[in-house]
Amino acid sequence: MGAQKSIHAGKAKIDVNVDFTHKICASMMLPSLRNAGSPLSLVIGSLCIKHPNLFGGSEKLDVSWDKGLYDSNILVAYRRPRPQWVAQQCFVMQHSLSPEIGVHGIPVDNFSRSGSGGVNLSRFSVGLDLNEPASSKWSSTTSVKFENVRLLSDDGRSITRDLDGFPVTCSGNAHDSMVVLKQESQYAKANEHSFSRFTMQIEQGIPVLSKWLIFNRFKFVASKGIKLGPAFLLTRWFDCRRYGSISSICNRWSR
Repeated sequence: MGAQKSIHAGKAKIDVNVDFTHKICASMMLPSLRNAGSPLSLVIGSLCIKHPNLFGGSEKLDVSWDKGLYDSNILVAYRRPRPQWVAQQCFVMQHSLSPEIGVHGIPVDNFSRSGSGGVNLSRFSVGLDLNEPASSKWSSTTSVKFENVRLLSDDGRSITRDLDGFPVTCSGNAHDSMVVLKQESQYAKANEHSFSRFTMQIEQGIPVLSKWLIFNRFKFVASKGIKLGPAFLLTRWFDCRRYGSISSICNRWSR
């Protein structure tokens, strides 16, 4: 079940897309899912609002909300118009909630809405993306973001320790915070018979405060495709290295 609506506000137009789908097969799921709470917990949907001219100067605002059976994501992006030869700026704010299966010692009888045992990773980030002017084959993006992550139960309570009493955060508090500086460059070349693509990504966690996370990560991905008659042969090489005095659970948070 879905609906689309365009709202005119002066010279601008706001596009609203709503799509809600209820899990008809809920009765076939596990009892813990059927008794998860209100019917809204079994609803999958999305909402998207786009404003192409927010303040009358071609400023763009995108707001999207996606809800799955076990996860959700809210994204707000604001873009200011810039000359083509200047880096394009985008202010981004995002909050996501997803099951986390990396916590040790969750008892079987604590199974709630998902296979994570009722443990969910809540991540909030706010920052700025700078998209450098792209050439015919190269593109580059630089971003700096503040991130805050914490573990929550299905009813919204903070989880600070696992079953054995060990802390699940690096700081020892209910949450971990970090400032992440990220640089990503991509090269792409394609024609009718083949394509090549190389992506290099470097991330650095900056400890603004003593308990904030510090780490660095390097990621390189190379892809090559060749057309062989009616088929297409694809090869891919991947390398990812991470350094820093952070625990395994924090490594997953910084992915």
